[in-house]
Amino acid sequence: MKHTLLFLFMSYGVVLFGQQITVKTAFLEKWENSKSYLLTIAEAMPEELYDFRPTERQMTFKEQLVHMKSNMDWLSLTYFTQETFDRSNIPLPETKAATITLLTEAFENTATLIQNTSEADFEAVVDFFSGPKSKLQILNLLQDHVSHHRGQLIVYLNLNNIAPPPYVGW
Repeated sequence: MKHTLLFLFMSYGVVLFGQQITVKTAFLEKWENSKSYLLTIAEAMPEELYDFRPTERQMTFKEQLVHMKSNMDWLSLTYFTQETFDRSNIPLPETKAATITLLTEAFENTATLIQNTSEADFEAVVDFFSGPKSKLQILNLLQDHVSHHRGQLIVYLNLNNIAPPPYVGW
């Protein structure tokens, strides 16, 4: 019996250590789930309500999605490549399908850039408008910004009597 328990314990340890979780793998798993959840929310809103805004001072549903896409592009390009992000000309897509395509591409482009970033690079400190931040903090900001605006979009759905999709955490 002792040998069986020892064998099981050692086998579990090999499996556990063979599936190391890194900053990158944890982020990318969460990022993919975040993408799926947001796209489900985007699909839930009828196209004729993509210009809905709860008040005049708030963005429309479509503007929220494009804002999220622009933020992904800005943070991922600026802090995980040598490219410069140009904010000056970001037109609103004409259709729901085009909006969802742009959003999907932004998620996938960000995932590719993070996938191509070394684990050590997440410790690098970069200049940010609110002061020096690590690239790990930029990763957290990417996800936090999506979560913030996704929550607003859930309210937009509810205000239009559209049941939001069930929450997806991880």
